[in-house]
Amino acid sequence: MRHNTHNLIILVLLCFSVFVHAQPASEAVASTWNGFEKTQFKFENREAFITHPKQPLPGNPWLWRARFPDYHTEIDSMLLAKGFHIAYVNTDNQFGSPKAVAVWNRFYKHVLSTYQLHPKVALHGLSRGGLFIYNWAKSNPEKVACIYGDAVVSDFKSWPGGFGESEGSTKDWETLKLEYGFKSDAEAKAYTNNPIEQLDGLVQAGVPIFHTISLSDQVVPPEENTLLLVNRYIGLGGTATVSPCNSGVQKSKGHHYQIDDPEVVVDFIVKQLKL
Repeated sequence: MRHNTHNLIILVLLCFSVFVHAQPASEAVASTWNGFEKTQFKFENREAFITHPKQPLPGNPWLWRARFPDYHTEIDSMLLAKGFHIAYVNTDNQFGSPKAVAVWNRFYKHVLSTYQLHPKVALHGLSRGGLFIYNWAKSNPEKVACIYGDAVVSDFKSWPGGFGESEGSTKDWETLKLEYGFKSDAEAKAYTNNPIEQLDGLVQAGVPIFHTISLSDQVVPPEENTLLLVNRYIGLGGTATVSPCNSGVQKSKGHHYQIDDPEVVVDFIVKQLKL
């Protein structure tokens, strides 16, 4: 009798495990954002959303945002008006780690099967979001239409590490080391898969990149991040563009700024989806 009860418990647990695996997302909740329909849900217990255009373009092109989805949303509004979807899943405080990339892999499969989005996606990373978009893109170059980096961290030794011109962030550096499993600063500094590294796959896949920066950015200095990445990318034969944004409002030690011409960013993204 005990043996049968034990088997029954195992069967129930296995069935529950299969159910959880098969149901990665919670029931969706409909809302609106700037006049567009927005579907909010939990994906593996993480906040996530899809914002829908009023008239989707053929093939359902989309922009995937990493970190700070409420910043520089003028780009989102303009793309939605042109027929793009906007997607986001919360992997905050994971700094683009392999574990975060694994979540993104599963989210990508979920939104493609659920919302029939285009198999190639445009990526938008802001600040530390650069760690997310480049690390996922390098693992999935064939799924990336283009990359837009907005004052992005391209080397965590710069920020949050603070081993260069940036003063960094001690708290975030300690969180990053735990997330990646680094046992020491030396081990973290020896890591060789920051966005500035191992770019060959993206170049070979023909993925174009576009970055906006502030030349006065003291938090994420361009010389240690965007300019270093872009120079390497071009050196490998890739297509890269940098647009300094210095005419707008500069805040937070130059790290936050107004994008001088958001239409240029939007045109770049639309062009890469060949619409």
